[in-house]
Amino acid sequence: MYAEGWRQKIEVNASLQLLKGIPPGSYTNPMITVAVRSDGSLEAVTVNKTSGLPQVDDAVRRIVESLAPFARFPGDLAEDYDVLDIRRVWTFNAAVRLLPGSR
Repeated sequence: MYAEGWRQKIEVNASLQLLKGIPPGSYTNPMITVAVRSDGSLEAVTVNKTSGLPQVDDAVRRIVESLAPFARFPGDLAEDYDVLDIRRVWTFNAAVRLLPGSR
């Protein structure tokens, strides 16, 4: 449930201005892992599969950084985990869409 709330925050609040001027179809959808600490702070943003364009990969990183901090972990999650890795495939059109990532 935590990852779902995180996804919704990104999709609702992400600014596509960071992608302005990058032609659609000139890159592939990147797979990104975001590590969130139990207090909601951002630990890391890792590009698992690049988009092929550094500008797109950097835009994803900046989107995540601009929306941090995230919600604190709920009590039961915080008891078991210090950091949660959320891996998603990022797609862009008129909005940001985050799809489940695979290994």
